Parts: sequence; C-alpha cells; structure tokens
Amino acid sequence: MIGAPHWRSMRSEDLPGIHHLATALFPDHPEDVARFAERLALGGDLCLTLADAESNIGGYAIAYPWPLGRIPALNRPLDGLRGSGDAIYLHDLGVHPDFCGAGHARAGLALLVARARMAGAGTIALVAVNASAEFWWRRGFMHTDVELALAVKLASYGAGARYMVMPV
Repeated sequence: MIGAPHWRSMRSEDLPGIHHLATALFPDHPEDVARFAERLALGGDLCLTLADAESNIGGYAIAYPWPLGRIPALNRPLDGLRGSGDAIYLHDLGVHPDFCGAGHARAGLALLVARARMAGAGTIALVAVNASAEFWWRRGFMHTDVELALAVKLASYGAGARYMVMPV
C-alpha cells in the first residue's frame, strides 16, 4: 500500500477488491459481489473501506439497517426486511493480514459506531464467526440468547457462530 491506509465511505468501484479480500479472509462464507453491492446500496455511509491514497484496499466493513434479533441469509438477496429495523447489522468486517495488529479494526468499528449514532441507531448486531466472539466481546459486544428460528439460521454461519449485540 502507498501511504497510511485510512477508513472512508465505501464506493462501488471498491467492490471487486473487497470481494477478493473477503473471499481470502472468509473462504467458508463465500458471497457473490452482487451481495456486496446490494448491501452497499442499503447501507450507504455505514459501509467502509480501509484504503491508501491510491485506493489499494486493506480492509472493509459492510453494515446496514436491519431488525434486531434477525440475521440475513448468507449469499442470498436480502428479503422483505431490507432497510427496516431498529439496529445496524454489521455483516462483515475484514482487515488484510498485513494490516492486522495496527488498530485498523478498532478504528473502523469506532467510525461505524459514530455513523450508527448519527443515523439514530441504538444497537449494532453481528454474527461472530471463525472463533471471533472473544474479539467482538473485547470491543463491547455481548452474547445474546436467541430463539429457535434464529438458532437454525445461525447454524448456517458455521459451528460456534454467535449472535452478538452492542448498544451504541
């Protein structure tokens, strides 16, 4: 990367690079670039890109309004709930391994929290995958009990997936 990377609003031209990075970071949860585009259109400024001055992508966050206590299906068009809800759903946050440990995830999350507050959201929710629940817990997310229907959908995210929430 050229220059220090910084978080900014995601742009549609970022999507091919974000898709490439997401595929490398989350090979067990592949999603089509069309899913990222749909979520960017819904989330707007809640979707973020970590990039340098040359727009080389080192990370991303995809978030959008969504009902608390519900999760979208992976790699499927969003259902009739799109854009409705009392929470922000953090669909994905990923940082390239070369940039891990430099505080980029924390900075991206702080920017997302600020933007969620400006949007009037009271909660950010996510599904912790790949044994990341402790990472999210250290950043203020709490485990929450889920109903059977959500537990079934949660299982599609992989063993150990946890639904977590954080008031903002």
